[in-house]
Amino acid sequence: MIFSSYRFLFLFLPAALAGYHALRLWLGMTAAKVWLVAASLVFYGVGQPDFLLGFCALAVGNYLLALALGRCAHFRRLFMGLAVVWNLGALFVFKYLNFFLEGVGLLTGRDFPVIELLLPIGISFFTFQMLAYAADVYRDPGHLDGPLDYAVFISFFPQLIVGPVVKRPELMPQLKGQRLRVFDRQNICRGLMLLSVGCAKKTVLADPLIAFARSFYGGDVSASSWPMAWCGVLAFTFAYYFDFSGYIDMARGIGHLFGVDLPINFDSPYKARNFADFWRRWNMTISRFFSESVFNKLFHFGDRTGKLILATLATFLVSGLWHGADWHYLAWGLANGLLVCAANLMTLHRKSLPKPLAVTMTFVASALVRVLFDCSGMTQAAGVYKALVTPAAGSLAAFAAANWYVLALLVVSGVICFCLKNSNGISKKTVFTARDALLCGALMALSLVHMSQVSGFLYFNF
Repeated sequence: MIFSSYRFLFLFLPAALAGYHALRLWLGMTAAKVWLVAASLVFYGVGQPDFLLGFCALAVGNYLLALALGRCAHFRRLFMGLAVVWNLGALFVFKYLNFFLEGVGLLTGRDFPVIELLLPIGISFFTFQMLAYAADVYRDPGHLDGPLDYAVFISFFPQLIVGPVVKRPELMPQLKGQRLRVFDRQNICRGLMLLSVGCAKKTVLADPLIAFARSFYGGDVSASSWPMAWCGVLAFTFAYYFDFSGYIDMARGIGHLFGVDLPINFDSPYKARNFADFWRRWNMTISRFFSESVFNKLFHFGDRTGKLILATLATFLVSGLWHGADWHYLAWGLANGLLVCAANLMTLHRKSLPKPLAVTMTFVASALVRVLFDCSGMTQAAGVYKALVTPAAGSLAAFAAANWYVLALLVVSGVICFCLKNSNGISKKTVFTARDALLCGALMALSLVHMSQVSGFLYFNF
């Protein structure tokens, strides 16, 4: 179910909120949490009915393993290993099995038939959250929680599909404390503001840019002129930002409506001065997961510079593969890893560029590297790069006249990304004014006008 849709905003969300707050007031938090778990399962079931039982099986299996980790003094490493196999095994089967068989086929010269498997929505996110919970209990058995709190933690629908990937200390104390028991008007204001900002990002900016970028990548990219190629590349560059950050704004806003403060996941990444800074700002909770589970594990080997390069490259290769089971994702991960290595080496040697130049170079490089991410394969990526430097055959004025709306959206997107404050400050506001209410209403009205065609989120594919 899409947050930026009439069905969600006018049917599901009001019903979920009304039931939750009514039960919280009349029957207590246990009933309210049961309702929240049920609503979350309905939310997932509507979007992915074929995997609802699979999601429940994964969650139950993880909780049983967490019980073993929390209550058994012996064989804890074995149970932690089983948790890794249980979660990464599910991710491998549904997402990477055919890619693995393709690689084996290339090495052995054999042809393996493609196995038709669905890709469950959100599996790349909720398996990591389940695994992180098991690791937390492994480190401290006292962190084992009751089954109902665990169910809310794992299934909470605002962050279930595309994150943020929440760690136990960030959410569980809220579920057990007094925060959810009190109706907080300020939280409602924060939630509505974030929801309206996120809806506007998605429907007004991201969706039309996605449509333009897909039309470009869906055609003969090598035959495109450089203005079209640059517009197509920049369209996806900004579209991914507003699509994903819009989702996170909406997720955090909906969380506030239930009294839950989800962690920040974006912090103006296009204002980053280098690629290391960029990845500290983009999809921050996933970057944190890879840093803790891959980078920190490998950083113990070799000399200081060597282990930094090794750990960084390995982390980004894993990140590339996490985004998609294809060679161009691995190439994208490797390119990002090399650029992050360059940024880290400059930091080690105390080298820096003037901020305007550094931000501009980082943004342009991120747009160029993103071609590897957005293309259908390495052949198409080569065609895009060729088109970016091919002289325009037609009139630039004619191109601008034919594509003025997309060009305007790109300018607006650039102003928002580079010149304005991001939406993270909304969660810190303590006083909300009539001006805030007018802005919230205007953004939501604008979003509703652009919501006639529901568009899925780009990260649903991962």
